[in-house]
Amino acid sequence: MNSPAPVNPQQQHYEAIHDAYEAHYYDAPSIAYRHRFLYGPLFAGMDLNGKSVADLACGSGHNSLALREYYPEVNTVGYDISEAACADYRRLTGGEAHRLDLTQPLGESSQHDAALVIGGLHHCVLDLEQTLRNVAHLVKPGGFFMMMEPNDDFLLSVVRRVWYRSDRWFEADTEEALKHDEIAERAAPYFAVERLHYFGGPAFYMILNSLIMRVPLKAKPALQRLLFPIERAYGLLPGRKPYAAFLAVWRRTDAPA
Repeated sequence: MNSPAPVNPQQQHYEAIHDAYEAHYYDAPSIAYRHRFLYGPLFAGMDLNGKSVADLACGSGHNSLALREYYPEVNTVGYDISEAACADYRRLTGGEAHRLDLTQPLGESSQHDAALVIGGLHHCVLDLEQTLRNVAHLVKPGGFFMMMEPNDDFLLSVVRRVWYRSDRWFEADTEEALKHDEIAERAAPYFAVERLHYFGGPAFYMILNSLIMRVPLKAKPALQRLLFPIERAYGLLPGRKPYAAFLAVWRRTDAPA
């Protein structure tokens, strides 16, 4: 008889911070930030109408709702380590959701035309190799894998690593920022890089990540008006070191996962 898979600490951590996370990451200023600096650049030039998209680490489903704004005919399916999150996804989106720990071997699963993960891969460092194989299983050859993740090539990454260890809003043993080129090399048997974009300045922290910065929700509308023009100007800086995060689009190759 097989032993049950150990409980991933990320499941317990997410469920413990769920309410605060929802309040800060999906309020109106955060959604505005996502559309202007995240979804717009990530989805540029893509047509996902009539396609099936796996929303990985889907949470309550806000990213799937955003996908439907850009592509009214898209079909989204949620996957999350938390069954409570999957239940929230079904209620919010009316769509299908499945509990899935991406760090564990994948059983029988559907294949999709694309997969999307927003800040989910860096929670899978317990076994990133298995995670990337699982994503490859979920995406059809020729399909896309779209992601947003924290950038470990960031100039202040040393500070961020210390912060992860000392702040209760992080589960430091099972999450860390990622270097895009390193994970792309690990995924090279299954994916080819199509696009890469670095972003994330003052508004990334004060608006999108207001929870960890302890920014009061009531202060965010005023900060949005102040910081969005600064964020646009900040985005003109060259290279990858000024930026807290990256956006990437990978295409699934024909190689078996």
